[in-house]
Amino acid sequence: MSKHRRIWNASVYEKYVREGRGSGWGPGYTPWIRVQDFASRGIVSRVKSRTTGRVHHLMSNNELAYFYILDWSDKVTDIREQYPLFDIEYAVRIAAQAGVKYPVDNVSGYPYVLTSDFMITTLGGIKVRTVKMTSELHNTRTLEKLEIERRYWSEQGIDWKIITEREIPYQKSRNIEWFYTAHGIDAAANESYEQSLAMMMQLIIDNGYCILEAAQIVENEYLLMAGVGLQLFKQLVLSRKIAVNLNEPLNLKAKGVAMRV
Repeated sequence: MSKHRRIWNASVYEKYVREGRGSGWGPGYTPWIRVQDFASRGIVSRVKSRTTGRVHHLMSNNELAYFYILDWSDKVTDIREQYPLFDIEYAVRIAAQAGVKYPVDNVSGYPYVLTSDFMITTLGGIKVRTVKMTSELHNTRTLEKLEIERRYWSEQGIDWKIITEREIPYQKSRNIEWFYTAHGIDAAANESYEQSLAMMMQLIIDNGYCILEAAQIVENEYLLMAGVGLQLFKQLVLSRKIAVNLNEPLNLKAKGVAMRV
């Protein structure tokens, strides 16, 4: 038996339900699976969302990349990751109809609760997306589980799709991730915060300075620590006061990179 084998049985299921996993929305949602549930899992991430205001649990680099795209979109109003197919009896029945063996724990025999990577609330309705590498789609067992998932949501009239690395705009995701590192600025501790933001915007948009030049000028003008100027630039983009082309690598030394929104 693996040292870090995940225990699954009726008691664990009931514990998850008591903890409110898979329920709620917005800042009050709790994912069915959390990063700490897998002591030896590969690359996982916890990221705070601008959309929901809470920390999200992502189980792969591709989930993380896709999350940034969702969180940036003005059309997305809520993101619930690791969302459970809660009705186990219904899911088991669907599997039987599809001629697929429903997954159960090898030790306890208790059926697992399958999850979809993202339950997304958009201005156009609810959408469910599952993130997979194209290489995984050659695995028969993976395809069987995906068929259960597809039928589960389809029978409820919910838009469900698989997202692979071919549908993820990685450059845009990496750019968004870089801008998100500005979350830590303490505006309240900086009396000249609004003035420095305004000056940064004027230098870039009206005076045509490149980002790095504008950042240095603002730092010198307001006696700010080195690096704060770039953080101000990130804040301007995050607050949608200026815009950049997120689909291309950001050149901080080039003029005309940003535009007024």
